[in-house]
Amino acid sequence: MPSVPFHYVDLRTFCYATEDEKRVEQAMRQFLPEEYEIERAVNSGHHGDRIVVLSARVEKADNVRHVLRQLSELEDIETVIGELDDRVDENCAFFLRLDKQDAFKGEVDRGPGITLRAKVEAYPAKQPAAVDNAREALEQAREQAES
Repeated sequence: MPSVPFHYVDLRTFCYATEDEKRVEQAMRQFLPEEYEIERAVNSGHHGDRIVVLSARVEKADNVRHVLRQLSELEDIETVIGELDDRVDENCAFFLRLDKQDAFKGEVDRGPGITLRAKVEAYPAKQPAAVDNAREALEQAREQAES
């Protein structure tokens, strides 16, 4: 894959007071290159409980490829590819939710917990062009994972 049609990929998750922050960070690292920096922000919930927001922005092409390789492990990657018209918005952003519990176990599944938002390159910057570029990138990642 010579170029990657994404400007960046943002990953974000919450660590609630009932969760172990190291485990939540480990779950997020399932999708990130090794030793990638994760930002940490401490907030308070409605009832004063502690909530830590963990986030990372992946911008370099090789690192974005790493994230795409992880996404290609989704059992239902074909479904995700088929849903791209609904998953890419008018601002050319691709959205996907990933299961935090499964990620902690080293598995890649859709579900609650980790939010992925990727800004898709598209010229002109229109949703149909972004969908085509995202489709091509995900299909190439899937093909590379199969070979």
